[in-house]
This record gives sequence, C-alpha cells and structure tokens, in this order.
Amino acid sequence: MSLSFRKSTVRLLALSGFYLLYIVIGASVFSAIEGPRERDLTVYVRDVREKFLKDHSRCLTDDDLEKFLIEINNAAHKGVSSTRNVTMAEPNWSFGQSIFFSVTVLTTIGYGRVTPLSDEGKGFIIVYTVIGIPLTLILFSAIVERLMIPTKVFLYFLFRKLGHLYKVFHIQLLHLFFVILVLLVFIFLIPAAIYSTLEPTWNYLDAFYYCFISMTTIGLGDYIPGDNPEQKLRPLYKVITTCYLVIGLWAMMLLMSVLYDIPELNIGFHFYMKSDKDEDEERTALKSSIEKTGTKYTKHVDEEQPTGVQAETNERSTEQ
Repeated sequence: MSLSFRKSTVRLLALSGFYLLYIVIGASVFSAIEGPRERDLTVYVRDVREKFLKDHSRCLTDDDLEKFLIEINNAAHKGVSSTRNVTMAEPNWSFGQSIFFSVTVLTTIGYGRVTPLSDEGKGFIIVYTVIGIPLTLILFSAIVERLMIPTKVFLYFLFRKLGHLYKVFHIQLLHLFFVILVLLVFIFLIPAAIYSTLEPTWNYLDAFYYCFISMTTIGLGDYIPGDNPEQKLRPLYKVITTCYLVIGLWAMMLLMSVLYDIPELNIGFHFYMKSDKDEDEERTALKSSIEKTGTKYTKHVDEEQPTGVQAETNERSTEQ
C-alpha cells in the first residue's frame, strides 16, 4: 500500500468523522430550536380540537367547519397531526427525527413533510446547507471513487474470461447489467419488501415507489417511513432509514460512474465543449497515424513553392 493511498484514506476517514459530527450538530440545533415550537403547536391544535368539540356538540355550521379545517390543515403542513387527540409516540423534532431531517436536507432529497417552524430554524438551515451540501458531494464522490475499485476489478475479471470471445463494449454492457442487478435487488426490491412489512398502510408498490423517489432524490414526501403515530421505536427506525438513504445514494452514484465509463452510452459526451488538451491529443494521434503511413516528404515552413522554369527543372531532375 503506497504512502499516498494511506494519506488519502486517513483524510477520507477524517472527513467522514467531521461529516458525522456536522450531522449531529445540525440535528441537535434543529431539535433545540424546533422542539419547543412543535410542542406549542401541538398544545394549540389540541385546544382547537377540544374547543371545536365543546362548541359544536349539537350543531355545526359550514363556516365553523371551514375555520376548523383551515386550522387543522395549517398544523398538518407543519408536521403536527390532529388525529388521536394530537398525540404521537415520538415528536417530529426528537434527536432521531432531526438526524433524519438533516440527512435528507444535506442529500437534497428534501421530503418537505417536516419543515422548520421558527425564523431561527429557517435561517439556520440556509447556513447549514450552504456548507453541508458541498461537503456531502465531496465526501460521497470520494467514497464512490473507492467503491469503483472493486467494481473495476470485477470488470477486468470479465475481460480476462471473456475478452477472447466478445468485444470490449459487449463486456462492459454485461458488467453494467450486473451492477444494475445488484442495485435493483439490494437497494430497491429487498428494502421495498421490508418497508411494506413495517408500514401498516403501504403495499409493495407503495414501498417500491418510496425507494425510487428517494434514490432519485425527487423526494415528493407523500410516503415517508415512520410517520404512523403508532410506529414503535420511531427514532431508531428513522436512523436506520437514514443509513439506507445514504448507502442507496452511494449505489446510485456508483451506477452513474459505471455508465459514464462506457463511451458508447455516454450520450452527454457529444454535447460537451472540447478543451485545448483534447484538441492537442487529437493532433498528436493524427500525426502518429500519418507517420505510420510512410510519408517520405514533409514541407518546411520556410520552403518556397517552386514555380516556372525552376519547377520544371526540379521535375526533370526527379525523373532522372
């Protein structure tokens, strides 16, 4: 193992440790800022519900119902449910929930179901993501670069075994198929089966849909694990889901890297602007190919083109 490789590994471990610390700090700040606001909103919604039941035990007008629904809808958009007397096994801004929120923000998945309630939280999330999103990209790129090492080892293994039978492009396609298959099974099919079992209201299609929306960072937020009020061990469940999201995004970035290494499938290459270095490489390749054709004469810059009698004389001397 080379010294440079060891140094890069140490730097990666240090960056990973700092990134985990950054997530923990963010989760702690979000929990400290938003927790009290959520508790106040919960008490408010509970009071609104009890007042509504008390005032309309016998009759209910359309205007009163409309006002009540507006209050409930506003609270729901802020992550506080009005069901079951506004009780929940674990609040949205517990430490485990805040870890989940921080990671979805830093990875730009951003479900949007739970959002900061206070001005302080909104201001903090701006500063937090301005630093955290580039940090996430740097860390994830470094990890995927190392994940490409065993992936390429497998590719070279296919070259050795099948190189005498198939073209390079066909072997790369086979390699890509294996990568997609592993990703499909371990990032989509198996997690979808687990989620459909743990989530009482999800079928398998709902769970697979959630996995796809999350792994593509679309993050619609219509399905989020652990949002059921009766969910047991909700903070732990959220932390495990967070680990799944991070590993899944690594796998998706790895797939993009493998796809990018196949020139025939890298369609975007045809739309890129070629740099001067690329042009120099093309000139070098062209010069090399000309030299291999056996060209015997190269005209110098300061050499004048013979004309008239001189040209005729040169031609006759060449014939002799």
